[in-house]
Amino acid sequence: MKLYELAQNYAQLMEMAEEMESDALVDTLESLQEAIEDKVENIAKLIKNLEADVKVIKEEEQRLADRRRSIESKIVRLKEYLQQQLEVAGLQKVKRPTITVAIQNNPPSVEIADEKLIPSEFMIPQDPKIDKKAILERLKNGEWVPGCSLKQTRGVRIR
Repeated sequence: MKLYELAQNYAQLMEMAEEMESDALVDTLESLQEAIEDKVENIAKLIKNLEADVKVIKEEEQRLADRRRSIESKIVRLKEYLQQQLEVAGLQKVKRPTITVAIQNNPPSVEIADEKLIPSEFMIPQDPKIDKKAILERLKNGEWVPGCSLKQTRGVRIR
């Protein structure tokens, strides 16, 4: 029987408690409660396993991201080294049967010396962002913030 079915049966049994004999009611409630607790335990264990999988996946993502950044840095260093050595040798291009390496100009880019001196027409307007942490602190301290209220939700904690 599924957990939602057990929970519904338990609730229905509680509603019919006055009509049943006390011994039969107690036995039935105990068996239903034990079945519910078994299901809850198994689902909680599944959640714990899935949380462990998520943790391992996040760690692997981080490890791979670190490795990617390391490789990207190595590529930059090797390109700089290659360019320096070609410039020292006075070569602009090396052409081989399988690969060609050439020094060329990159596309023009903007270098900003002082942002304060740039006219406003070059500024990109951005929507303001709400600082929910600051609002939460104010509300917790008993202050009133227009358009906001504290909300208390409930959730399952598995320890």
